Amino acid sequence: MKQTGTNGNTDPRRQQLLEDIRKTKSALDCAYSNFENVVDPDLVDCSIYELKAVQMRYRFLLRQAELLDSIT
Repeated sequence: MKQTGTNGNTDPRRQQLLEDIRKTKSALDCAYSNFENVVDPDLVDCSIYELKAVQMRYRFLLRQAELLDSIT
């Protein structure tokens, strides 16, 4: 696996993972905002499910990043 060198080149898989983490963090921020602003009980339930799903994806991606770091 290609590691980050002094010239800043990064493994494309790592770049993609970091981009996915960034996008998921943004989606997580949105999900928290939606949850805090809904009042209808059905929308509260929907927001909870959405928030949990995004949280699970975020944790998964962070674990993948840790694994990638441990093998490089």
